[in-house]
Parts: sequence; C-alpha cells; structure tokens
Amino acid sequence: MKRIALGIFCCVLATSALAATKPCEELKAEIETKIQASGVSSYTLEIVAKDDVHDQNMVVGSCEGGSKKIIYQKNDR
Repeated sequence: MKRIALGIFCCVLATSALAATKPCEELKAEIETKIQASGVSSYTLEIVAKDDVHDQNMVVGSCEGGSKKIIYQKNDR
C-alpha cells in the first residue's frame, strides 16, 4: 500500500514539474550551453512570440507557458 501511495505521489510531482513555466532567458541560456558543447560556433537563437514562428523546424524550445518560442538558425560561414 505504501508503494502505491509513493508511486502516485511521484507521478503528481513529475506532472507538476512538467507543467511549470520556464523564463525564456533561462531556457535560452540552457540551449546555448548545449549548442556550444556540441561544437557549433556560428548560430542564432531568438525568442519570438508563438504566432511569429514561420518554420516549426527551427523551434528548439517553448517558454513562458507556450506563449513564446525559441528558434535556432545555424549561420553558414
């Protein structure tokens, strides 16, 4: 019985963590760290309103409750 209660409690915690909104600047910094770690040196990350996204393939993150998106573009040399 304790295991079932613990399992339900963990699921509730995981669900609330997934639903939490993240500030755009914080998420952008995390994404930049991952991009730089993969060796990409010339790129652009931009925070835009979700309605301003023209190509969904460029979206690498969603923030502020889904109202804004972070788009990525690799700059060619």
